[in-house]
Amino acid sequence: MKTSMKFKSITLIALLAAAVAAPVLAQGGPGMGGGMGYGRGGGPCVQNGGPGAGGPGMGPGGRGGRAMMSNQDNTRGWSLMTPAERTAFQKQMREVKTYDECIAVQTEHRGAMEVRAKEQGTTLPTPRWNACDNLKARGLIK
Repeated sequence: MKTSMKFKSITLIALLAAAVAAPVLAQGGPGMGGGMGYGRGGGPCVQNGGPGAGGPGMGPGGRGGRAMMSNQDNTRGWSLMTPAERTAFQKQMREVKTYDECIAVQTEHRGAMEVRAKEQGTTLPTPRWNACDNLKARGLIK
């Protein structure tokens, strides 16, 4: 009987400790701003912001959560671009303010990547989704 009570007490203490610790362990580490986008690679999204990119609580890139993952999985021609070109494209997409402006940036980029792919004898996959539609649906562009 005494052993049973000890076991119940230990179990109860362990459950309480786990309940208290769970929210602390679930918090994101450095670089995982409040606007964490989707994707892999371990880092936040399209910001390439790094230290000093935004104020506390601003999320990736200082955009208050306006993060969008731009990587090989969702950017047409990613493998055909240099790192500098990738960064420049990401910057262009971060700076768009309207849907039409976003479509223009996307169209120009896709055209350039189609030409580059043709020169290299490859084809580009069709995009899985339209980033401009996503930004508009989230209220980040008008």
